[in-house]
Amino acid sequence: MLRVAMLSKWHVHAEGYARELVETGKVKITAVWDEKPERGEEWAGRLGADFEPDLDKLLARDDVDAVCCDTPTTMHTDVLIRAAKAGKHIFTEKTLACTVEECRQIAKAVEENGVTFVISFPHKAWPVVKFAKEHIENGDFGRVTNVRIRNAHNGVSGKWLPEYWFVKDDCAGGAMMDLGCHPMYLLSYLCGKPKKITGISNILFGTAVDENAISVIEFENGIIGVSETSFVAFSSPYTIEVHGTEGILLWQGGEIKYKTTETAKLNKGFISPDNLPKEDEKPITRFVDACINGTGSPEGLGMEDAIALAELLENTYISYETGKTVEIK
Repeated sequence: MLRVAMLSKWHVHAEGYARELVETGKVKITAVWDEKPERGEEWAGRLGADFEPDLDKLLARDDVDAVCCDTPTTMHTDVLIRAAKAGKHIFTEKTLACTVEECRQIAKAVEENGVTFVISFPHKAWPVVKFAKEHIENGDFGRVTNVRIRNAHNGVSGKWLPEYWFVKDDCAGGAMMDLGCHPMYLLSYLCGKPKKITGISNILFGTAVDENAISVIEFENGIIGVSETSFVAFSSPYTIEVHGTEGILLWQGGEIKYKTTETAKLNKGFISPDNLPKEDEKPITRFVDACINGTGSPEGLGMEDAIALAELLENTYISYETGKTVEIK
């Protein structure tokens, strides 16, 4: 049985992670810490766990093997370094940290203390993403030239996101830092190493963070990727497009279709595949198994993957602020 401490209920996914941990049947949540003691104490009571207001005392507990981090994004570096130095395995919400340098500080602590690290990149588990990756690598679309991914909702315009979600000192950014993480890490996964990035964002409803944002990324292999996100978009379906010299893949709202020069020769037009790859288990489930079995970070959910996302986010926010294209070194 893996004994896990929940670190903060700040993130909107914290409740879900606690539930998913328990549902594995392999986890006991033993303790809770929160930067807001009243919130943490109430949550601990519902979880049947101890509330510990002192983070260092929690991390020193013998009945804590691992932590699930859902603190404000700007607290990740301090909290995760302390957890690693205490020898606790780490599962963290994205993004890992606000800058690549902070990520590398966390990476150093994780490596030096030999703890398992997993970041929550759940959309990598999707069959359509695995299908796209496989066919890109096989060359079925010819030379891939463009990949566009859109993930958006109306959390601001629909007034259902909590107000604290827009406190910049906590969240470090808005739509791109939150929803935009998913298109960003998928672009890295599908397209490779970024070369330069240009971003534009705006604020339409008066919050303190970007509410509507697009980033255009040129990758070293020549692919141009587009990451689109928004807190002010009504009924916007999740969209993935892959465009190549010999094929195209379109996925929107759960429906996938593709066409290649080979299918066109057979007069088949667009095809909806019936042999999609099996969906992977959720990152948090894979984290639990990795900790119990001592197998290390699962592929695609480790430290270098986390740093690759932070690199894109850090540079796109620089582009937002300066209005310039940023070369990624």
